Amino acid sequence: MTRQYSFQTGVRNTFHTVDYVLFGALLFICAGIGLFYAIKDRKRSNTKEYLLAGGNMSAIPVALSLLASFMSAITLLGTPAEMYNYTTIYWWIGLGYFFTIALAAHIYLPVFYRLRITSAYEYLGLRFGLITRTIAAIIYIIQMVLYMSIVLYAPSLAINAVTDFSLWGAVWAVGLVCIFYTTLGGMKAVLWTDTFQVSLMIAGLLAVLIQGSIEVGGFAKAWEISRVSGRIWFTDFDPDPIVRHSFWTCVFGGAFTWLSVYGANQAQIQRAITCPTIRKAQYAYWFNFPGLCVILLLCCLIGTVIYAFYQTCDPLSFGLIDASDQLLPLFVMDVLGHMPGIPGLFVSCLFSGALSTLSSGLNSIAAVILEDCVKIFCFKEMSERKATFASKILGKC
Repeated sequence: MTRQYSFQTGVRNTFHTVDYVLFGALLFICAGIGLFYAIKDRKRSNTKEYLLAGGNMSAIPVALSLLASFMSAITLLGTPAEMYNYTTIYWWIGLGYFFTIALAAHIYLPVFYRLRITSAYEYLGLRFGLITRTIAAIIYIIQMVLYMSIVLYAPSLAINAVTDFSLWGAVWAVGLVCIFYTTLGGMKAVLWTDTFQVSLMIAGLLAVLIQGSIEVGGFAKAWEISRVSGRIWFTDFDPDPIVRHSFWTCVFGGAFTWLSVYGANQAQIQRAITCPTIRKAQYAYWFNFPGLCVILLLCCLIGTVIYAFYQTCDPLSFGLIDASDQLLPLFVMDVLGHMPGIPGLFVSCLFSGALSTLSSGLNSIAAVILEDCVKIFCFKEMSERKATFASKILGKC
């Protein structure tokens, strides 16, 4: 990987002390939340409290956690790059989110909720038998481990390419802090850190959008530049399924893609079950919907601004970056690098997406291994204290 340089200055941008302080503050606050709930709930040693937050969470933090879980740094990096490289047709996936939430909240969720299960794969065991349940659980564990690896490594690599931010320093710092607060605080720590991280994600995206718009002479100008170049395009209704993106592939293809996440993924089901009633769980799903649309909108608008900013010099063609997922970090350092603290806010925003996905994955994997492997094949009779201790060990591993 080559060292990347600023489009405006021709030199490699670096972080200021305040940027590192802000990133450190993100990790410190997340670790503090985990420690707080570890101390607060130290006398409630049972798996329902640890894995399901006692089953008594309100809809708002659950909704924000649902939003954070799969709005990872990959989304924050990839969506602006999509707008930069292609057209605005991808915006239609926001309508796909609506169908996803409707189906997941009113068809899938009631099934899992009525069973009051900890692992979604318990349903497969009841319906199709132990072998199907075990195979599906193992596939999920492998898939989530691979996904979490990408979620953590990709933003670290992108940030390292355009700043002096350490690649493996970021990987180790974020990974260890995530393991720390997830293991100590359990599901409550995951839900409340996700709530904090979503706020940080939106703040970071807004800062980039506002300052970026100012740099290009206003968002209206950026939009006009994209329109003239033919990138503002919402009317592709071609039914051909092999078209890269069209109204149909984004709305219906996107709906079914995200349905696999909101309708059957252990991480999302486990969050929904933390609500005390099915009605509140459905509220959480619907409260999550506008959040999905807001993050999609901000990322798409940022992509439009990035295109206007680099209209005369494509960073990829000129060797300023190696891949499209480095576009947004490069843009941030070009536009905001002279403002100490703002790049740090952006990095905190980016890694908030990574942290939320990692913590959700760790907690859900611990639940699946405990319920679908340990309790079935190793210890059929476990006390609540031992099961909770096992969950914490599994979260660390």
